[in-house]
Amino acid sequence: MSDGNASTGQSYLDQASGLAQRAMGTVTGDSSTQAKGDVKKAEGEAKNEASHTTAKLGPFSADPNTGAVAQDNENRPTGQWDQTLGSTKEAVGNLIGNESLRRGGAEQNAAGKEQEAKGQLKDWGEGIQNRAQGALGSVGAAVTGDREKEEKYRDQHDEGKVRQRGAEADIVKKQGE
Repeated sequence: MSDGNASTGQSYLDQASGLAQRAMGTVTGDSSTQAKGDVKKAEGEAKNEASHTTAKLGPFSADPNTGAVAQDNENRPTGQWDQTLGSTKEAVGNLIGNESLRRGGAEQNAAGKEQEAKGQLKDWGEGIQNRAQGALGSVGAAVTGDREKEEKYRDQHDEGKVRQRGAEADIVKKQGE
């Protein structure tokens, strides 16, 4: 799955390399070296952007670069549903003057937010763990020449990356609300 995988680490190296090349061009007065440095830095920025690309469709996250797909932890959609029901109960309670319904809705909404956040943190943590295990396992398998295991570990890395990026995308979206 990793054939088109954009690497965050490689993007940082490319950006730093571009900055160094531009600085060298500035010091030597060579405008073509400066221009090449600018191009290399821009390529690194584009790779960084691509490495953070995640598509969300309901409870699924997908990486269009690798094809990896991850399903959200079950606490996330359940928490979202509780937030929706709680908000509705709270609004109806306010509308009809039923304090008990309003208070119950507010509590359900808060519990849903907490449940969704727990699911996001679990997905984020599992994603980081799978990325690390997949990267290390892939290197180990490559050293031993086991291509089948190497591909399995690459898939684990890619699934972890999309799980982490999906959680990050939802966390950022919630911060903007």
